[in-house]
This record gives sequence, structure tokens and C-alpha cells, in this order.
Amino acid sequence: MANERLIRGRIRSAKNIAQITKAMQMVAASKMRRAQALAISGRPYAEKIAEMVSEFVSRIDAASHPLLKKAGQGKTLIVLISSNKGLCGGLNTNLFRHLVRTFDDNALSSGVFASLGKKGEQFLIRRQLTLAADFSQTTAMSLSIPALTSYITKGFLADEFREVHLVYNNFISALRQEPISKQLLPIAEFTVQKSNESKQTGERKEELDFLIEPSIEEILDTLLFHYLENQIRDAVLEAEASEHSARMLAMKNATDNANELVGLLTLEYNKARQEKITYEIADMVTARLAVEG
Repeated sequence: MANERLIRGRIRSAKNIAQITKAMQMVAASKMRRAQALAISGRPYAEKIAEMVSEFVSRIDAASHPLLKKAGQGKTLIVLISSNKGLCGGLNTNLFRHLVRTFDDNALSSGVFASLGKKGEQFLIRRQLTLAADFSQTTAMSLSIPALTSYITKGFLADEFREVHLVYNNFISALRQEPISKQLLPIAEFTVQKSNESKQTGERKEELDFLIEPSIEEILDTLLFHYLENQIRDAVLEAEASEHSARMLAMKNATDNANELVGLLTLEYNKARQEKITYEIADMVTARLAVEG
């Protein structure tokens, strides 16, 4: 009887877990749809503003603007964008593995980090890497992005950072998220790199002659900061969509596993009950035979 009570308790626990994970799956699916819509709708704007910056930068002397200068003598800043919570499968683990593979030990030990996400902050502390700033505490993500943009810009202009990289999960589909790294600063080197990649892949862009007022330099004063903030915002939206998609899939797998466990435990419980009934019948038959004998 004790064995049956134990199995019934395990069945109840597995059913409760399945209910919880199913609810978390539905919540993650709802958040994923919203985050996916934001990420996808923001991509054309991010691509277009990057194209504008690339076009403007190619028309002026890079030395004419402080944000277009070449890498200086400062340290490399790596912005790690992760999730604040767990229960999203191997999303963060794959991101951290990508970080370690992309940057060698010297770059990791000599560089500084800024984290956006508690899981990334904890990883950097565990690895004893230099965590210069953490923007995970801000409740509203919209407040973190301007603060992070200002931190990056001021540090680069003050020669504290020679270059800046973003490391985050890129949303591809609900079933696939890919960790990537993107160079954010210096802008000039990044735009030249993208231009060369376009030529190598055979992309052809029609040369346009247009008039800009008041001047490219004055427009870039405002556009470059907006460009940096938009690139960070786009990375955050991609990371959020990836997080909710990964959590939805992880909770679905957990629900399926819990339901499968309920089925196995139910089968074991039925076998135990049948075994008990068989023993009771055998005892009754034995007792009757003993009385008759």
C-alpha cells in the first residue's frame, strides 16, 4: 500500500509540473509573438539606417568626425546581451560558448565587458572577467538602451574603448536562434567591411547622386548617435525574441516529458494494484482450501 501511495504522489507531482510548464509555454508563446513582431518589423529600419550611414561615411573624410576615427589605444568593449531569467534551454549556454570561441583568451582577459541581462552578468563574474558596467537592473528595457548607448559613446570618444562589439542571440525562427557578434565601433571600419562583403557576394548598388542640406557632417552629428542606439535596440529585440522562443520550446519539451512520465507512472501504479489484488485473491483461495481441508 505504501508503494501505491508513493506512486500516486509521484503522479500528482508530475501532473502539477505538466500544468505549470504548459502555462509557462503559453505565456512564452504570447510574449514570443509580440517580440517576434517587434524584431521583424524593426529589421528594415535598422538595415536602412545602416545603409544611410554607410553611404554618408563613404562620402566624407572619416577623420572629420570623432565617432568615425580608427581604433585607438583603449580597451576592447564587449557588450553581452543575455536573458534575465533561465528556463530557456541552452540559449545562454550557446551564447557564452560563442563568446569564448569568437574572442581569444587574450582579448577576453584584456578587454572589458558591459552586460545587459542577469545571466550574462553572472557568467562574466564566474569567469572572473572585467565587468565594467551592468544594465540589467533597469526594469524598462527602453531605459537601458539609451543609457548603454551613452556609456559606449562617451567611452569611445574618451579613448577608453578602442572598439566595441555586440554579442547576442539572433532570432531566425521560433525553432532556431543563432548567437552572433557584431562590431559596433569604429563605424568607419564596420561600414568598409560591410561594403567589401557586399562586393564579394556580388551585390550591386546603384550609384545615386543627391543633394544633402545642410551638410553630411552636420547630419552625421545626430544620425550617428541615433544609428548606434538603433543597432543596440535591434540587437536587444532579436535577443528578446530568441529568449521567448527558446523558453516556449523548452517548456513544451518539459510538458511532453512530464506527460510521458505520468503515463509510465500510471502503468506502474496499475501493475502494483493488480499485483496486490492477485496476492489478496491468492490468500483468499489459500485460506478457503485450508478451511476445507
